[in-house]
Amino acid sequence: MQWRALVLGLVLLRLGLHGALWLVFGLGPSMGFYQRFPISFGFQRLRIPDDAASLSPGPTGRPGTPGGPAEPSWLQPPGPEVEGRQRAPRRPRPGVCGPASWGYALGGRGCGRDEYERRYSGAFPPQLRAQMRDLARGMFVFGYDNYMAHAFPQDELNPIHCRGRGPDRGDPSNLNINDVLGNYSLTLVDALDTLAIMGNSSEFQKAVKLVINTVSFDKDSTVQVFEATIRVLGSLLSAHRIITDSKQPFGDMAIKDYDNELLHMAHDLAVRLLPAFENTKTGIPYPRVNLKTGVPPDSNNETCTAGAGSLLVEFGVLSRLLGDPTFEWVARRAVKALWNLRSNDTGLLGNVVDIQTGHWVGKQSGLGAGLDSFYEYLLKSYILFGEKEDLEMFNAVYQSIQNYLRRGREACNEGEGDPPLYVNVNMFSGQLMNTWIDSLQAFFPGLQVLMGDVEDAICLHAFYYAIWKRYGALPERYNWQLQAPDVLFYPLRPELVESTYLLYQATKNPFYLHVGMDILQSLEKYTKVKCGYATLHHVIDKSKEDRMESFFLSETCKYLYLLFDEENPVHKSGTRYMFTTEGHIVSVDEHLRESPWKEFFPEDEGRGPEGKSVHRPKSADLKVINSSSNCSRVPDERRYSLPLKSIYMRQIDQMVGLI
Repeated sequence: MQWRALVLGLVLLRLGLHGALWLVFGLGPSMGFYQRFPISFGFQRLRIPDDAASLSPGPTGRPGTPGGPAEPSWLQPPGPEVEGRQRAPRRPRPGVCGPASWGYALGGRGCGRDEYERRYSGAFPPQLRAQMRDLARGMFVFGYDNYMAHAFPQDELNPIHCRGRGPDRGDPSNLNINDVLGNYSLTLVDALDTLAIMGNSSEFQKAVKLVINTVSFDKDSTVQVFEATIRVLGSLLSAHRIITDSKQPFGDMAIKDYDNELLHMAHDLAVRLLPAFENTKTGIPYPRVNLKTGVPPDSNNETCTAGAGSLLVEFGVLSRLLGDPTFEWVARRAVKALWNLRSNDTGLLGNVVDIQTGHWVGKQSGLGAGLDSFYEYLLKSYILFGEKEDLEMFNAVYQSIQNYLRRGREACNEGEGDPPLYVNVNMFSGQLMNTWIDSLQAFFPGLQVLMGDVEDAICLHAFYYAIWKRYGALPERYNWQLQAPDVLFYPLRPELVESTYLLYQATKNPFYLHVGMDILQSLEKYTKVKCGYATLHHVIDKSKEDRMESFFLSETCKYLYLLFDEENPVHKSGTRYMFTTEGHIVSVDEHLRESPWKEFFPEDEGRGPEGKSVHRPKSADLKVINSSSNCSRVPDERRYSLPLKSIYMRQIDQMVGLI
């Protein structure tokens, strides 16, 4: 009986200790009562009113803060002095922890320093890093080899049934397939520079010769201008630059008797895309074009901002390599037309526009589908071409994003309120339109790294990584108010990997190697099938769809590989590289700073971002209806020379307490 009394006494002592800690410090549960913590934002789930114009919740206090605000700060509009709003300096405070940190808000243990550091903060062993690098390379090889064995020359691989996939000729309205697949061996073309980056010179040379000898764009295929540009045109230009680089940093990637065939193919494709820019009253291109016949007679006059305004990098590189200003000129004209349609009140753009009238059909402004790569290419065009106007436009729209889309407390890691989050708002009023984010928005921390806002990038990245930790993938849409996915599939997108890679390059913090390892292991566990890697149909039950999109090999595998390959020529060759929105590398050099388009620009087209040649409508000028965008792709980034910024381990601990 003595041992029973002893056990009972120890239990009572433990309960008494927890009770005391709970009363004094509020630490009880984290000491051992709960072993698993679901993601929970730390505020009560709020009912959204049926009236979309009103998103204010009922008078419910926040749990744990009696008399506190009735709603999370993400639902609250920015302060009244929005025009002059300046964010407070973000200074890490290692001693601060509590319910305002991501570690608490996303269901972690807040200040679990010992457990966190044991798992994340130690040096990532070189042997483990090499193992992860080889695993990423093996993932690419498994997908690529199966595509070549079972799908080539078709566009994509169906990895479950080990078959190829091309355009859906039986259903022209199947835009999810037909916008992307043009019957031009898409996956092979899209993967060319990944082969080079991984140092596989023999397969790169073989693949280039296959593309030259078998791929033709003289096809009766109607494709989306944006997808053909970023996936095919961009890859051809990138591979051409790799072949003709006199330094050959990736090994011997030169092709014997190469006569600029890839550049000629890129030119041929771009010429076939040019009809999209004709016969539009605004200069904004049609969303789709038939590669043989031009714009279809029944073409839609509505296009998304990202689709029409994210062509400048590829078209600009082509123009400068050829010395032909046509391609850059039409791409710049489209960007300027969109820019001049932004709201006078907020400086924001909508996500869908009518190319004939210039009226905004979709007035949602956010960071995800329909807008993402528009922001990205304003900055990357400046990095690549050095045009100051591109930087001025980016800086202006970035400030508008901070003023109207960024919610939560001013500083990432200190102060009162919820951690920062970027929401979807009405472009004219800045009012919240819905309570979801989409997975494409995970590119934005990487873009913030490129422009130097590293601390905010760290904080936002933590939010997306926390969602990944819960599901082993990023659902296409996640409702941050309901704390659940709205759209459940995951098509192997690269955006979170891309931002992880860029944050590691900026901080050299081993935390991001652990994030990459988590992502890599999740992909191996949940998406690998008989002949490749499959789209997750449902991120919760992990059911799959029989599709492996080309960006899995061109981006997802590439960024994972580069994350773990510290000695890669991308990092060590001395050449500065930038990544396109499809992850294709372009070297940043003086040759691309020559501007053949300028002498051909009419004077009124050459005005700055405040040019008056196109009227910018106010809210009352437009009759806007709700519409969904066909632009569901996105973005990417890459490496640009950037000063390193030291990051405190405790700061990351406060944001990601997902042990």
